[in-house]
Amino acid sequence: MFESRAGSRHQLNKQVLGAAKGEGRHLRQFGGSRSLTPSRSEGHAFTVKVPAMFHIQNVGKTLVTRTQGIKMASDGLRDRVFEVSLADLQNGMNSSCKFKLIPEDVQGKNCLTKFHGMDVTHDKIGSMVKKWQMIDADVRTTDGYLLHLFCVGFTKKHNNQLRKSSYAQHEQVCQIRAEMLGTMTRNVQTNNLKEVVNELIPDSIGKHIEKAYLPIYPLHDMYVCKEKMLKKPRFELGEPMELHGEGVATGKPSEDETGAKVEPMDMSPLFLFGELYTKRFKILRTIF
Repeated sequence: MFESRAGSRHQLNKQVLGAAKGEGRHLRQFGGSRSLTPSRSEGHAFTVKVPAMFHIQNVGKTLVTRTQGIKMASDGLRDRVFEVSLADLQNGMNSSCKFKLIPEDVQGKNCLTKFHGMDVTHDKIGSMVKKWQMIDADVRTTDGYLLHLFCVGFTKKHNNQLRKSSYAQHEQVCQIRAEMLGTMTRNVQTNNLKEVVNELIPDSIGKHIEKAYLPIYPLHDMYVCKEKMLKKPRFELGEPMELHGEGVATGKPSEDETGAKVEPMDMSPLFLFGELYTKRFKILRTIF
C-alpha cells in the first residue's frame, strides 16, 4: 500500500509539473519578441554603379527597406558610404588601395555613386614603416572640392653607401616638405575631381614626387596614402550623369523628337455650350 501510494503521488507530481511546463510554454508564445531586422522579401536591391573613370562599373548591390507611406526606398541610401578595393575596380591592379564612394543620384534601380575618399590598408602601411627610415608628410589641397591629402615617403640609401641608417638632415626635411606641398598643390588645384581621381588610381602623383626629390635626397615608396573630402559644392543634376559617362541631353531636338504640329481647338462659346450640354445629358442618362 505504501509503495502504491508513493507511486501515485509521484505520477500526480509529474502531471502537475507537466501542466505547469505546458502553461509556461503557452504564455511564452504570446510574450515572444518580434525580430526587428527586415527580411530579404521586405528589402529592395539597388545596383551600385561607380563613375566611368574605373574599368568596372557595377560593383554589387545594396539592400534598403521598401517604400512605406511617405518614406521612399531611395531615402535609405543617403548616408551610406561604400568602400571598394581598387583591385575590384581595375581588374586586380592594386589591392592595398581602397576607394570610398557615396550615393549621389538614383536612376531606376541603379544607384549612381561619386568619389568620396581614398585610403591605404593598415597592412600596407605597417609593412612599409621599417627601421632606419623616415616618414613624411601631411598635405592639404583644394579643387572645386576641398580635399585633405596625406602623403608618406621613405628615405633610401645612396649608391655604394656603407652606413646602415639613411636619415635626412633637418634642412633637407624642410625642403622635402615644401616640395611635397608645392607638387600636391600644382597637381590638384589645376585639375577637376575626375582628373584628380585618374591620377590617384595609378598613383602618378607619388611617382612624380619621387623624381622631383632626387636632387635633395633619394626617396622611395612615395604614396598618397589617404584622401578626405572636407567640402563639396552644391548638387547639380547633370554632374552624376557626366561622371558615369551617360551625359545630358543638350541642344535642339531632332525631327523625330519634335513630332507633328497640332491644330488649336475651337474654343468658341457655342462649342463650349455644346460640350457642357453633352456632358449633362450623359450624366442624366447614367442616373435614370
